[in-house]
Amino acid sequence: MTHVHDVIGIGFGPANLALAIALEEEGYDLDVRFLEARPGPSWQSAMMLDGSDIQNHPVRDLVSLRNPRSRYSFINFLFETGRLLEHLNVPMEFPLRKEYAQYVTWAAGHFERLVDYGVHATGVTVERDAEGNPVHTVTTSTGETLRGRALVIGTGRTPFVPEPFDAVESPRVFHLTRYLPALRELEELSLAARGERAPRAVTVVGGSQSAVELTLDLARRYPEARVTTLARSLTLRQKDTSPFSEEGYFPEFTDYYYRAPRDRKNAIDSFMRLTNYSSADGDVLRELYRLVYEQRLDGDQKVVVSGSRQVRSIEPGEDGVRLGIEELNTGAVEESQVDFVVLATGFRDLGPAAHQERVPALMRDIADEFAFDGDGYLSVGQDYEVRPLVAGTPALYLNGLCESSHGIGDAGSFSLLSLRAKTIAESLRKRLD
Repeated sequence: MTHVHDVIGIGFGPANLALAIALEEEGYDLDVRFLEARPGPSWQSAMMLDGSDIQNHPVRDLVSLRNPRSRYSFINFLFETGRLLEHLNVPMEFPLRKEYAQYVTWAAGHFERLVDYGVHATGVTVERDAEGNPVHTVTTSTGETLRGRALVIGTGRTPFVPEPFDAVESPRVFHLTRYLPALRELEELSLAARGERAPRAVTVVGGSQSAVELTLDLARRYPEARVTTLARSLTLRQKDTSPFSEEGYFPEFTDYYYRAPRDRKNAIDSFMRLTNYSSADGDVLRELYRLVYEQRLDGDQKVVVSGSRQVRSIEPGEDGVRLGIEELNTGAVEESQVDFVVLATGFRDLGPAAHQERVPALMRDIADEFAFDGDGYLSVGQDYEVRPLVAGTPALYLNGLCESSHGIGDAGSFSLLSLRAKTIAESLRKRLD
């Protein structure tokens, strides 16, 4: 008889890791199995840039808002690795991204028995087990088939690659989620073709925190290269860090947002956008501006920020990429030849718009089994369970993919990670009972 798990989790990044911890600490005795495509535990490995920090308070970690006494907290990680006092002495508001990545890897290491690393989930269907009960059937890249009474998708959002980049297949055009591996690949190509040559010109597309961090990293990495940042907004903007706006990352605000009709959700999104998107922290903006100013002072400006710009055409070649760029306020057309382009263009949320995706990729074959609201959005319960069309459909939860239904607190950050894990864990217990 084929084994049926209580829960199959797809992805083992911070979202499903927080769920695994919650299930353990809340004492829910469930048979759980996770699949993770990466070869081992990691977090944002392609963006481990020197000097970059996280953008959330470190106590908003995998566990602390749910259980401040947890052994899996960031503070306990520092204690167990012998760095607590040293860390508290570092003159930074937020921890280095490298250190937080080590924390995530450390916590994940306690749950290796539950995870199959290096395994992709290739498909999901709804079938019946030997006793006639409906179950999720998950096929994997290893040819294995897993069955579960409930499915939790925690794969993270799909990178958003806008036009005209979405029609390009070139190692010289890549999303930030591939940044460091892509740079290594380009260095290998350059070495094989004509001996090692540093880039002469590179372009970053986007106006986000990541765009600014990438610009600074490229300027340090290739000091003789011209580094240009293209943003659609008038120029780079500072993130809204007002403590009043930050209450959008409170669980009470998530409940408030969830109950709002779609037109009011859209209005709230517009207001809250600058707390997380198309904006950057003041420290990196100041660092970038100082760099640009000093280069101007030296008469050798290599780093340029160009606002009101949109790339309209792209021609990749063996040695570089030609861009056709429109200045949005004047309509002037500019051309630029660069070695490569990095896309800091964000991620797709769930929804019916062109920049969104109707359902997560793994749900495409079973999407018709679930409900959508009148505006075309997937119908998700307050407990993150997707509403089925037919009673008896096995439970399916979205972990970290529900910004369009639950608001900015579900935007892929750590802010409410542990509380969302608690909600899903409690719902799983009730549902599977």
